Amino acid sequence: MIQTYSSTIRRKEMDAVLTCMVDEKIGPGELNARLIQTVKEFFKCDGAVALRSPAVALKYILLCFDLEPKSKIMISALAPAWHYQVIESLGYEPLVLDVQEVDGLVNAEIVHQGMLAGGRLLLLHETEGILPDYEAIMALGVPVIEDVSQSAGASVAIKNEDGTVSDARKKAGLFGVYSILGLEEKDVITAGGGAVLMAPNRREWLILKKFTDEAPLTDLLPDINSALAWVQLKEFNRNETTRREIFNMYQHSCMIGRHKTFARDMEGASTMCSFPLILNSSFKDVKAYTARKDIEIQLAFAGSVIALKDELSSTCIHAKSLLLRTAHFPLYPRLTQAQAAKVVKVLGTLP
Repeated sequence: MIQTYSSTIRRKEMDAVLTCMVDEKIGPGELNARLIQTVKEFFKCDGAVALRSPAVALKYILLCFDLEPKSKIMISALAPAWHYQVIESLGYEPLVLDVQEVDGLVNAEIVHQGMLAGGRLLLLHETEGILPDYEAIMALGVPVIEDVSQSAGASVAIKNEDGTVSDARKKAGLFGVYSILGLEEKDVITAGGGAVLMAPNRREWLILKKFTDEAPLTDLLPDINSALAWVQLKEFNRNETTRREIFNMYQHSCMIGRHKTFARDMEGASTMCSFPLILNSSFKDVKAYTARKDIEIQLAFAGSVIALKDELSSTCIHAKSLLLRTAHFPLYPRLTQAQAAKVVKVLGTLP
């Protein structure tokens, strides 16, 4: 059976972990600092801190904003459920926004409606590695926190003063006031758990640093996890090239079928963290068919906000529909050519 998900952990990652164990330096230390430096070089951000989880990262961000209790924080209905749970646990009110069916993202109009409903802050989840229209969203003037756990490495072309597109590009993670790079099991870069909290600009970094300098060791990412993330970040371009090649094969195979993929920019403005297919038939029937072919698929948004809060179904119609109809097919660098070819064949014959 070809599993839906598999880590990209290879020998290099394990060697780094074993070195930590042999040196008996598994707590937050040298490799934590090395990971932070590599993140700063990769994303070109001003400051960063490696923490135990995305939830801890969000806690420090909200300390920096110092919002009034019960303030409304806007999140996508397709964002991971922890967005909702952490916001609520910290005394704020999650304001859940529906998404566009074509790409699974919130857009400027949706965010504007959320602002009219009292939204003070936007936690922008870049679902399935697809980047939103930053320019339109930033023009609204609402503070934005980016979650780049699935979109790390993606970038958009920067416009010149006359409105023409330049050759320079700006990475996801540099548009918000702060950004969260999750390192959880199914994130595009994984440490088996954890997150890196980034501040793109110096002013915001100085504010954040005041809080994180006093962080207890239990909030910081241990070196044993940092080792995994550090090597994966160094290997990111190679892994992403492999994922992109497989994604292109899958997408081509789906062109002749009745199922569709999300709209996305294929020229660098999205990360191929997974292969989501929006089904035009029953997920149960498709799952049974792929299982007979020894391929496992899973609902793409089983761990999302809309899956956690079914009572939102009437106001988040598109998200609810995508929850029920979007399947993840196996896509990861460790897939062999034979396995990828098998998935391609099945994609072209789905019921």
